[in-house]
Amino acid sequence: MTHTSLVPAAGIEPPVLSVRDLKTHFLTRAGRIPAVDGVSFDVAPGEILGLVGESGSGKSVTGFSIMGLVDPPGRIVGGQILFSGKDIVGLPEEAQRDLRGRAISMVFQDPSMTLNPVLRIDTQMIEAIHAHEQVPYAEARQRAKDALDMVGIPSPEERLKAYPFELSGGMRQRVVIAIALINKPQLIIADEPTTALDVSIQSQIIYEVQKLCRETGTALIWITHDLGVVAGMADRVAVMYAGRLVETGTAQEVIEHAQHPYTRGLINSAPAAGQHGRRLKAIAGTTPSLLSLGAECPFCDRCEYATEACAKAPPMTRPTGQQSVRCWNPVL
Repeated sequence: MTHTSLVPAAGIEPPVLSVRDLKTHFLTRAGRIPAVDGVSFDVAPGEILGLVGESGSGKSVTGFSIMGLVDPPGRIVGGQILFSGKDIVGLPEEAQRDLRGRAISMVFQDPSMTLNPVLRIDTQMIEAIHAHEQVPYAEARQRAKDALDMVGIPSPEERLKAYPFELSGGMRQRVVIAIALINKPQLIIADEPTTALDVSIQSQIIYEVQKLCRETGTALIWITHDLGVVAGMADRVAVMYAGRLVETGTAQEVIEHAQHPYTRGLINSAPAAGQHGRRLKAIAGTTPSLLSLGAECPFCDRCEYATEACAKAPPMTRPTGQQSVRCWNPVL
């Protein structure tokens, strides 16, 4: 059994993003909260990484850390975020602003966090271009129209003239994705962007995003609590629990042969086709408080496989193949 702390990168191209032992803590009056505690992974060009976990697992804080958007009392206290080989932790604010929206873009769950309700879509998209490039207005507007067309929005010329309130929720989210793509970034971080949408719109957006990553070579981190979503779109999956990665591997490996009891619990607690009437199996207990984590495995109080060895937190290991798991008793 070999030890590893990294999610293995797929393919032979150097990664767009390499996160190394990232630690983002919140220094509160109640104590230190290790929201992200030693997370490492790579993302290659054109690759989709599904970052999965329940609320409070640290997946969104990981995304905000990469974007340089962690506000006090939170701060990155350790590790590296290597973007195209350069560590971007601690960059001056001006340099971070230059990266955001140009080389790295983020898509939020709520389109209202991106779209200004009193400005037309074309105004907002053109501003997103002019924030990083001085190009003629006509060229910027054409790029905005092309971006809307790229994400599958019908009649893009008409949509450019619309205000956000005139569009449906699914259409607004597509506009947000188009804005994220408009400067041809190398990396997009999508934080539960389809959670509030109905299933048919969700599947359409996922299809368009997959297609865009393949065609443009843009790397994507798709943050979600839903393993079912990443099963159909991601190349690789990284599962987070209590601020740490607990299992990584290809989407097929993780979904079909989950080794960590927590990952197995997430899969068993989700409804599946062809199992009408089957009682869902919930994960016992609740997520531990990050304020009171001890030396033991954070999942041991909820785990049916826990043994005396679990009194000590396990390292990330690779019991079989390329799949990595943080568990003393992986389900093989």
